[in-house]
Amino acid sequence: MKDEQFYMQHAIELAKLTIGQTRPNPSVGAVVVKNGVVIGTGTHMQPGKPHAEVYALQQAGDQAQGATMFVTLEPCSYYGKTPPCAKAIIDAGVDKVYVATLDPNPKVAGTGVAWLREAGIDVEVGVLETEAQHINQTFFHYMKHQKPFVTLKTAVSMDGKTSANSGDSKWITSDEARHDVHTERHRHDAILVGSQTVLRDDPHLTTRLPHGGLNPTRIILDTHLSIPLDANVLTDEEAQTIIVCGQQADVANEKQINAIEQATVWRMESERIDLNDVLEHMTNAKLMSVYVEGGATIHSEFIQHQLFDEIHLYMAPKLIGGELSKVFYNQLGFDYVDDAVAITFSSVDLIGPDIKIVANPRREEGA
Repeated sequence: MKDEQFYMQHAIELAKLTIGQTRPNPSVGAVVVKNGVVIGTGTHMQPGKPHAEVYALQQAGDQAQGATMFVTLEPCSYYGKTPPCAKAIIDAGVDKVYVATLDPNPKVAGTGVAWLREAGIDVEVGVLETEAQHINQTFFHYMKHQKPFVTLKTAVSMDGKTSANSGDSKWITSDEARHDVHTERHRHDAILVGSQTVLRDDPHLTTRLPHGGLNPTRIILDTHLSIPLDANVLTDEEAQTIIVCGQQADVANEKQINAIEQATVWRMESERIDLNDVLEHMTNAKLMSVYVEGGATIHSEFIQHQLFDEIHLYMAPKLIGGELSKVFYNQLGFDYVDDAVAITFSSVDLIGPDIKIVANPRREEGA
């Protein structure tokens, strides 16, 4: 591995530590090196806090003069909640900067690199670019397409069942798999389920990791505003909850839900909830990613209309069987195999006794 790749990999590992907790900002890592010695490291911790480059430069101090910086994302070039990082790098006297990938945010989009070069700093872009972009795939997707990154999550037995004949589904997968699910909740801006999940399980839909974690905004698809006002998602005060209803839903129920401090109703213009409209509302609310926990009807709608970007499937070493037991995708389907939605397996990992498969849709270039 070349030196620039070695140090950039270190910056990438720093950025990985904060995935989810910086939202809506991307996760960024930075490393400052001089004469083969690491003299400063940093990662962006939380929105409103200093960026990775600033922490790394603070550690480096006066030694930053003439040093080399490795940063996973193009340094910002505008005044927001914090001053621009490009200016901090210039003021510190850094000699050369390796940037893994340019920032897709229109506020930056190449201007950060331009500032550095205009100041006489040697800049090289593209070291471990793919790895760096993957860290912030939801951020890049949102900036490019102006719509949330949609992850479908499901847990199945080895024969593809999401429940037994009775409807019982607790628990198909292991504690280790459920811990991983809570890590994914922490990383996503929103979590989405249907009203039947709330009526059946009365879930909290929060992040429950041993050391805490951020709770996603809860989105409930409830065409007729049927969930009770004492449901956990409306009363636990753990996170913001958005109830999406159809145009003909009861107005009195809407007023009661809107009166709850952390709850909001999104009333759609049509009687039936259109997922495209829901995603548009999410875009306007600056929710960059959504973790869809189903069930099968909602998953099928997202799949049938190709409105998903990733699938997380947890498979347990169990065989449930049964004609009445449910499967992940069964509500709509296709008449012919050739019409099936094509996907690509991007990773397969063993988590405890279970397998986690991550898959992405195969789409034509530009789609």
